[in-house]
Amino acid sequence: MGSGHAEGSSQGLAQHGIVVGVDGSDQSTCALLWAAREAERRRAPLYVVTAYTVPVFAASSMDAGYATVDDDVMRESAQSVLNESLARLEGMSVDVHPRVETGDAAGVLLDFSEEAELMVVGSRGRGGFVGRLLGSVSSALPAHAKCPTAVIPVCTGARLGHPELGRKQGKDRPAAAVEPVVVVGVDGSEQARMASLAAAEEARSRGLALRVICSVAPFNGSLAWVPAPVDREALHADLAVQLAAGRDWLQSHFPDVDIRVDLVDGPPAEILIEASATSELLVVGTRGRGGFAGMLMGSTSQGVLHHARGPVLIVPDKADPRLEDRSSFGPMIAPTR
Repeated sequence: MGSGHAEGSSQGLAQHGIVVGVDGSDQSTCALLWAAREAERRRAPLYVVTAYTVPVFAASSMDAGYATVDDDVMRESAQSVLNESLARLEGMSVDVHPRVETGDAAGVLLDFSEEAELMVVGSRGRGGFVGRLLGSVSSALPAHAKCPTAVIPVCTGARLGHPELGRKQGKDRPAAAVEPVVVVGVDGSEQARMASLAAAEEARSRGLALRVICSVAPFNGSLAWVPAPVDREALHADLAVQLAAGRDWLQSHFPDVDIRVDLVDGPPAEILIEASATSELLVVGTRGRGGFAGMLMGSTSQGVLHHARGPVLIVPDKADPRLEDRSSFGPMIAPTR
């Protein structure tokens, strides 16, 4: 296991490194272990990062000596967290670069995302580093990171051979059998198509099948404005044709991946959470006009990330030339608004 300097900034970060945020919590330990395995698989360097901020009352104190002491104490505490995390990686074939950073947790990771290949965080934390990421600034990292972000729930510990990590949170229930499949949710948005490309890449690199899911949410009072009863059979038939065209397009770019498309009834969030329990990886886009991808920027998004029962990969918007030939394969799903 290699190592780097325990201090510094994101300057000099390897172009294709994996960055994981740690704070000493069970959640961040799960994220760390998952990130380390991913670094081994990709043969990429692993940056283990913890961050701290000096309390405002200390930083603004007239007693400069007190502020200095406080900073030293905070840094020592952060270094201790980092050391404990590094001990977890003993024996793994990973090129590790530990970092202690000062600054806002989300800001630190967003800065690292400029050069990273992948960001990895736990779904909850102590409220210091990772805990803040899915707290008041929960959407900041997935929505604005320049690279994909993997969010690892604490229940993933069972998959990683450490079921004890979820016991304090009461999430050590027997893990469902994991199928050799990557799942991606689509809703007809451009962002969902980008997510499907990323999911296919993940499936190919892992030697797994890809399951593409499109959910038809139940109609309720929010759609009372619909002038006539919706013919669900006709809707399903139209969507099936469009999904088949989408599958053909995706298959053209990934001929060696086993791709299955499923059209299902049910609330998108519930469908995603259920799928996360039995898939190696669940992939979603950062934005969308509705359904799967759109919910990440809405009220449903936190529910999915907080209740997912397996790793979730959030793919940011980016230009991709492979999107240009989608229309030549047939009709496309019109995103819901």
